[in-house]
Amino acid sequence: MRRIVCFDFAPLDQLAVEDGPDLLPAPHQVVVAVRAAGVNYVDALFVQGRYQIRPPVPFSPGSEVAGEVTAVGDEVDGIAVGDRVLASVGLGGYAEQVAAPATSVIPLPSALSFTQAAAMLQSYSTALFALTRRTAAVAGEWLLVLGAGGGVGLAALDVARAMELRTIAAASTGAKLDAARAAGAEHTIDYETDDLKARARELSDDGVDIVFDPVGGTHAEQALRALTVGGRHLVIGFASGEIPRLPANQVLLNNRTVVGVDWGAWAMHNPEENHALTRELMTAVEAGSLLPPEPSTYPLEKAAEALADLEGRRVTGKIVLVP
Repeated sequence: MRRIVCFDFAPLDQLAVEDGPDLLPAPHQVVVAVRAAGVNYVDALFVQGRYQIRPPVPFSPGSEVAGEVTAVGDEVDGIAVGDRVLASVGLGGYAEQVAAPATSVIPLPSALSFTQAAAMLQSYSTALFALTRRTAAVAGEWLLVLGAGGGVGLAALDVARAMELRTIAAASTGAKLDAARAAGAEHTIDYETDDLKARARELSDDGVDIVFDPVGGTHAEQALRALTVGGRHLVIGFASGEIPRLPANQVLLNNRTVVGVDWGAWAMHNPEENHALTRELMTAVEAGSLLPPEPSTYPLEKAAEALADLEGRRVTGKIVLVP
């Protein structure tokens, strides 16, 4: 069984491929043959020691996988060898096999390919958590999505379309804006050339209701200023690499709200609620309400290249590793 290993916190090119024995399940676990493993920005932070959590080394990065069950622990009911599943594993997903608690395994809808499934869990869970649990978005409200050509941005646009929100997608290249339009964006803004605040306020008739911000950096303040009175700024992450300093007077004087969104931490501390959220996503996919795009694929052994491309913002949409 091959896996990608981080032996020490170091540059991405220090990741290694290691061979090991096939996995056996503990009584409460299932073993999944990984057909696709999702690649996320946080994975690059983990292996370089730049995340707030530093796992013991060595470890394999990767939190979301899709594949087929190959072995079932003695205490597991309702899951059988051969089932197509999606699993959230925390770490260890960059591998040909994972052993996962049965409670973290979700049956895959027939409408989802393995690659679609592995690419959607973190991004779509974040988007749904943000728009339904951290705020209550209402049909007809205006949503401004930053980083709209990335995986979580495209997921937010798809979830917003299903919720009947009106959407403005902001991104840095024509290809990313094309992907945002394909995901259902009503309007687009190139924030490398356009005035983000002015254009967003113009398109939304004097201010958006919600900002979905996985980027941070220099665009965050302009997005905050694009909010209407009483608007909500959802802080998803800092893909730009820069944590912004938002002016508190812009929050106070317009009764705006800045909301932190950390789906991963919430899911860890609320497993039953997260299981319900994940099943909500799968039901929406099965019904055709959500339409996850096919991601770009890299072979497992090119994990470092995939992470470098993602960190360098050279990727439109999502990436998965295919063992």
